[in-house]
Amino acid sequence: MAFVTRETARFITETDKPGNTHWNTLYEPADRVPVSGIYRCEGCGDEITSNAGDPFPPQNRHQHQNRSAILWRLIVRTRTS
Repeated sequence: MAFVTRETARFITETDKPGNTHWNTLYEPADRVPVSGIYRCEGCGDEITSNAGDPFPPQNRHQHQNRSAILWRLIVRTRTS
């Protein structure tokens, strides 16, 4: 889970476009990151920050002891230049 303080919460904006495919797609290891942001692993709940165009961590860098699937979901989109 991503955390913010009272002071930093003002920098978070709820999207008015939640139907955008970036929010509803699960990405596999080594897929290309579509938009910069914080992604959460559906299998274990760990989070990573990733930049658009970079690959998601390969499977050998993010492994689960219970062998659950490694699938990444966008939870916070960031604006980077």
